[in-house]
Amino acid sequence: MAFLNLHKDNLHKNYQFLKGKFNEHGVAWGAVSKMLCGNEIYIRELIDLGVDEIHDSRISNLAKVKAINPKIKTVYIKPPSKRNLADVVTYADVSLNSELTTIRWISEEASRQDKLHQIIIMVETGDLREGVMGEDLVDFYAKIFRLPNVEVIGLGTNLNCLNGVMPSTDKLVQLSLYKQIIELKFNKEIPWVSAGTSVTIPLMLNHQLPKGVNHFRVGETLYFGANLFDESTIPGMNDSVFELCTEIIEMQEKPLLPTGTLAANPQGDTTKIDESLYGQSSFRGILDIGLLDVDPKYLIYDKDEFEVLGASSDMLILDLGKNHKNYKVGDLIRFKLKYMGALAILNSYYIEKRVI
Repeated sequence: MAFLNLHKDNLHKNYQFLKGKFNEHGVAWGAVSKMLCGNEIYIRELIDLGVDEIHDSRISNLAKVKAINPKIKTVYIKPPSKRNLADVVTYADVSLNSELTTIRWISEEASRQDKLHQIIIMVETGDLREGVMGEDLVDFYAKIFRLPNVEVIGLGTNLNCLNGVMPSTDKLVQLSLYKQIIELKFNKEIPWVSAGTSVTIPLMLNHQLPKGVNHFRVGETLYFGANLFDESTIPGMNDSVFELCTEIIEMQEKPLLPTGTLAANPQGDTTKIDESLYGQSSFRGILDIGLLDVDPKYLIYDKDEFEVLGASSDMLILDLGKNHKNYKVGDLIRFKLKYMGALAILNSYYIEKRVI
């Protein structure tokens, strides 16, 4: 049976590293829990680290956070939809917004619930996902800052998630300037400039973060220790928080090439035949995990040990060559995971989640 391990000590080390760096730079931050896909075991591990602010893009996950610890500040990190506004106001203390109509609805819903709902206005800085255009920002703010039961506590931006546009000092200086302009014009304080996600952390570590930027929303670097500028592991952090363990359910020596008439497989791929391999064989291992759970391109492993040949819906096929490590049926094959691989595994109902 395949299962996923969360290595508690490695997560704790990454959290303490980031906490120290953010404290050093005077930056507030929240841990993004969306990759945990609402798994209560892992949410509790996150809370036990001592976080006081948790961010998620699924309101049901924030409801679980509030059920475990109502004192944690919860942030809904995508523009709310009309049909989940009541839950957003109920379970999220803060939400990221870029639509006037939605903010007016939030004001009405927060008034009905007799709550104050806080808002970060998202600003477009080039990646073309969510965000108000900069030239429209002052007028946008003018239309919402007096709405009842809502409070604008920050300007934010998102980079790299859609078109791969990287953060820069210039882009973040511009975001800070928007804050100053609004504060001067409206005589209202905006506490946060939320510079972005894990991809912005290298700017801070390299002392390139503008002084006005004082809030981050961090997921990937917390769980993978990743420097997203160069895909390295940040010195002092750990890339082994998550470990996928899969079981060998068949191990046999087989020909390197298939035989028979070839057509496209269910994924639409057609096998290419290298005739020089006819008559050769290798040991093939079949693992108890497949495309239903994860795309093989998101698995990290030592290619000197084996090669991932492909996958069907429920099985992953390995070429182990001469099987020098003498793997046998029932043995475990372990993988590190890229972010999207971990997200898929954590969203799979079929993979057991464990804490080590």
